[in-house]
Amino acid sequence: MKLLGTQTSPYVRKARLVLLEKNIPHEYVIDPPTEPGSLVLRVNPLGRIPALILDDGFCVFDSTVIADYADTLNDAPILIPRNDTKARLRVKRWEALADGIMDSAIVARNESLRPAVQQNAATLDLHNQAVSHALEYASGLLGENAWCEGESITLADLALVSALIYLDLRQSERDWRGTHANLAAWFERISARPGVIASNAA
Repeated sequence: MKLLGTQTSPYVRKARLVLLEKNIPHEYVIDPPTEPGSLVLRVNPLGRIPALILDDGFCVFDSTVIADYADTLNDAPILIPRNDTKARLRVKRWEALADGIMDSAIVARNESLRPAVQQNAATLDLHNQAVSHALEYASGLLGENAWCEGESITLADLALVSALIYLDLRQSERDWRGTHANLAAWFERISARPGVIASNAA
């Protein structure tokens, strides 16, 4: 299978981390949809990344769908609980929280790239505050636990680390480590995992 994406997309990173963590063989192809001749535009009707092309040519798009699909391919590890509906719900809620951080950070980033006189201060405030509130919630939810959910790594951890890496990339001025020491300690440990290290490489 082939995963299409870019190094800066947090959604691509999340999908790639699932494949890496589960040791699922795949080819990672950097393929920005904005580039002429992009394969993404031919296989995904939405023209977005990530896009996962299966060996038979079937294209899976949206990071949540890719993660759900990939987690069924083997059991080492199981990233989305299968036999405990409440645990599954908690993991998926973590994913939604992390995706929301990504969503708002991207909106804030795009707004900040507009000429200063055209920027909408209300939009910037709304989405930056959403990121702050979500980080505070994540910090409280994590507490001193080693993992976001349960006793081992799950999709929750992979989604959250993807969001935090994106904040470091696009909101380097945000001192989330100083504000949330438990997230900082968790992030340092998760970032040392081989899959996360590999996801930083092209």
